Amino acid sequence: MAVEELGTTSFVFQTTISSTNSSSDLETLGVSQNGYQLSRSLARTKFRGLAGNFSFDNGQLQSSIFEILNVIGAGARAIGFWTPENGLVRNLIINSTNTSAPNLGFVIWPGEHGSIPKGWEIPTNGKKLRVGVPVKDGFTEFVKVVRDNSTNTTPDVITGFCIDVFNAAMEGLPYAVTYDFIPFAFSNGSSAGTYDDLVYQVFLGDYDAVAADSTIRANRSLYVDFTLPYTESGVVMVVPMKDKNWIKNAWIFLKPLTWDLWLASFFSFVFIGFVVWLLEHRVNEDFRGPPTHQVGTGLWFSFSTMVFAQRERVVSNLSRFVVIVWVFVVLILTQSYTASLTSLLTVQKLEPTYTNISHLISNTKEYVGCLDGSFVCDLLQQRFHASNIRKYKSAQECNQLLINGSQNGEPLTKLQT
Repeated sequence: MAVEELGTTSFVFQTTISSTNSSSDLETLGVSQNGYQLSRSLARTKFRGLAGNFSFDNGQLQSSIFEILNVIGAGARAIGFWTPENGLVRNLIINSTNTSAPNLGFVIWPGEHGSIPKGWEIPTNGKKLRVGVPVKDGFTEFVKVVRDNSTNTTPDVITGFCIDVFNAAMEGLPYAVTYDFIPFAFSNGSSAGTYDDLVYQVFLGDYDAVAADSTIRANRSLYVDFTLPYTESGVVMVVPMKDKNWIKNAWIFLKPLTWDLWLASFFSFVFIGFVVWLLEHRVNEDFRGPPTHQVGTGLWFSFSTMVFAQRERVVSNLSRFVVIVWVFVVLILTQSYTASLTSLLTVQKLEPTYTNISHLISNTKEYVGCLDGSFVCDLLQQRFHASNIRKYKSAQECNQLLINGSQNGEPLTKLQT
């Protein structure tokens, strides 16, 4: 259009004369002398095309106003416009006083619904995801399956921490996914296998996913993909603590201090009493009298400082200095004794019977327990004889086994995740 405006007959080209014989073909091309006029003609060009109005402003292509349509079946209805200045607006004529009005008109979504859909929906007659969940007797805080007593086949309620995490993750997806929880159990309601068997069912195609407290392990990763872990997992050892029958002993008040410290404290009292008597009996009448009275007074003075109940006065400066130092020592001694005795009576000191698994391995008479179906059982079989491994299904059963101990053929120790 710009060329037609200028006219094709007025174009003049100037050819460059090369001074060398090795010039390229590009140097023989002519240069138009109408470039300025053609540029101005392009800047003035305006027309309405398929994408809207075409025009330039200071050399920049100006955006057009777009009309937004709500397509409904074979028809459509306008719900607003988009302009470069105001963005999404309902009308091209904007009322400055009505700023709270919605930017677009009412939208009718597929299915003739007014609510915004979450995303693509699986038809009601389509395939739902089959999510396998374990069936176990104990530790139902993670997964709990309550079956319908009337049919014994349809799960009534499936709850637990893992189920809540799975539901929250599915609700966070930008599209809707329908799924059913399928218990991994036989027809009688008992568990159909271990966690390894449950995970392997996904590889076989019996389940599309698994929602359970299944630990991420190398052998399981060969068949399935795991999500990011949402809780920390590991193997810990739970052992009984040593019996503290001595706490109930009437002589427990002697426990805070060792016998060496008791003897050292006694001789210190005697020594301080002697030093004070030696410095005071010549100048202080309270430390005079018969020999038995002087010995008793010195000992009484040193021992009474424990409760700061001494009645005798000291007049010698050396005696006063000794008493000041001795009172400070007695204060530290009594406070330390009180704190130690309080700790013994109120804080239960946990001393495990076994500190590591190597002690258990060396003691072939002890039994170890593990949760039935857990991968920990496989780890124990690599280090312990099968006859030394006891399996439990619930926390109550585990507690009873620990109470009975290995003397009754029950595990003294349990390993769990």
